[in-house]
Amino acid sequence: MSETATAMSGEKARIGAPSIAGFTEEGENLSPVNETSSPIGGDAAKAHSHGPAASVPQASRGERPTSYDVEDFPALTGREEDWRFTPLKRLGALHKQAPTGAAPAVAADLSGGATVETAGMDDARVRSAGVPEDRVSALAWNAAAEATIVTVPAGAEGAAATLTIKGDSAEAAAQHLVVVAEPNSSAVVVLDHVGSAVLSQNVEIDVQEGARLTVISLQEWEDTAIHASSQQARIAKDAYFRHVTVSFGGDLVRMTPSARFAGPGAEAEMYGLYFADAGQHLEHRLLVDHAQPNCKSDVLYKGALQGENAHTVWVGDVLIRKNAEGTDSYEANRNLVLTDGTRSDSVPNLEIETGQIEGAGHASTTGRFNDEHLFYLMARGIDEKTARRLVVRGFLNEILQKIEDPQLEERLNETVESELAATEV
Repeated sequence: MSETATAMSGEKARIGAPSIAGFTEEGENLSPVNETSSPIGGDAAKAHSHGPAASVPQASRGERPTSYDVEDFPALTGREEDWRFTPLKRLGALHKQAPTGAAPAVAADLSGGATVETAGMDDARVRSAGVPEDRVSALAWNAAAEATIVTVPAGAEGAAATLTIKGDSAEAAAQHLVVVAEPNSSAVVVLDHVGSAVLSQNVEIDVQEGARLTVISLQEWEDTAIHASSQQARIAKDAYFRHVTVSFGGDLVRMTPSARFAGPGAEAEMYGLYFADAGQHLEHRLLVDHAQPNCKSDVLYKGALQGENAHTVWVGDVLIRKNAEGTDSYEANRNLVLTDGTRSDSVPNLEIETGQIEGAGHASTTGRFNDEHLFYLMARGIDEKTARRLVVRGFLNEILQKIEDPQLEERLNETVESELAATEV
């Protein structure tokens, strides 16, 4: 499939600098009113080493503040680099005040020795893998009454846990989940979000030495749902972590997964699939933090958009620190535009602090159907509508195959079919 590459200069790609000045809680706009409040100044910036006359934004999420204290994060305005694409007025006030509603119910289906339990926020496993990276996450962290903890015991093979998280309230709520894969275990954990909710969620993922863990986060919310989820993984020596996120439902979904290497010889794969309909805002911002030597990472997100005002955002930050010699990393984002009236923002960021690496790169493409592919299929007796659907299925199937669960793949393929049936594609 041919896609039109989104052109950007190396510097703009690195710092995520906006192409237009002036922001509001609706995200980027064309107003000249706030020209002096550009993200290259004010709260979004740090002082330049040559003096206060100029300032530059922090280059990646890996360099930005983290804290359990809400007061360490200024109130959001929509001009911050991390929030400039997010329509804050649609966030259900999750950025303004601590959620007070009851967290969505969690039902667990377990096998292979995996266990699930509810514990207090003072449990030692809480704070094992994550620290809030923004004000929304910090508000939820402090508002959560308890934590749901999934544990895969040491040495367990082929363990599985599916947590069905079902929302049934429009009252803003906080939720805290912890997944612990003990040494030399292997498991698949599915977080299945359904129903409707206004939910701010923190997920900590502790992948201990030699463990192999796959976490699949499904966002199949109803149309009214609002979901902000920080999913942070700590990956120990010689461990393997695969994170797959699939976002179909919800009015506004903002996912911020991260993978931080805590020991050498580890590997992380992060894959994503999203399909935005008219009026939907689906946002995915991820971080891979290479802070250890001889680690590998691979990132691939694919999205499709259809309908008036469908909006997707993908921001990929990869940080390779000075001591991360031998790193091998690549990230890519591909977007397929199916109708007019959509908007896709895609920003890959790669920061390298050492030259002693195996390789690193990034890519971003956004485009429409390839007429040659359509012609090829139609020349073989396939009508245009069916041909277009085949192209979309083929485009998205690469990510669905990463799930490696036939039953779950079939369910998600059916969701893709229902998405395609909602338009003339």
